[in-house]
Amino acid sequence: MKLQCLAAVILFASASSVLADGDAVAGAAVFKRCGSCHTATGPDNRVGPSLMGIVGRAVASKPDYAYSPAMRAFGADGKVWDGALLRKYLPAPQFLVKGTRMAFPGLKSDKDLDNLIAYLKNPAAAQ
Repeated sequence: MKLQCLAAVILFASASSVLADGDAVAGAAVFKRCGSCHTATGPDNRVGPSLMGIVGRAVASKPDYAYSPAMRAFGADGKVWDGALLRKYLPAPQFLVKGTRMAFPGLKSDKDLDNLIAYLKNPAAAQ
């Protein structure tokens, strides 16, 4: 009986972590809020840098984009955009990186954050 309970707990925990990863299709809809300044499916910059391949990329490292001094300083110690850092940044960009030129007010919903990060990890999954 204890083994069955343990198996059920492990199964539930792994299922909830999968759910926490978000939905790329729903994330594409969330990304529409970002789309006037960024693209995630092409390398071209807009007002903001292209976010294609952002997950796993060093902060302020896209060579053909002029980042603000604040963003360059934020990334100077080698930070990499991963799910955890995006989760800190996206709810309040100006709070985390004081002086950033990004005027986006932030995402407040955990579900929107999960979905957007899933989309940024793999925009093709939303096709």
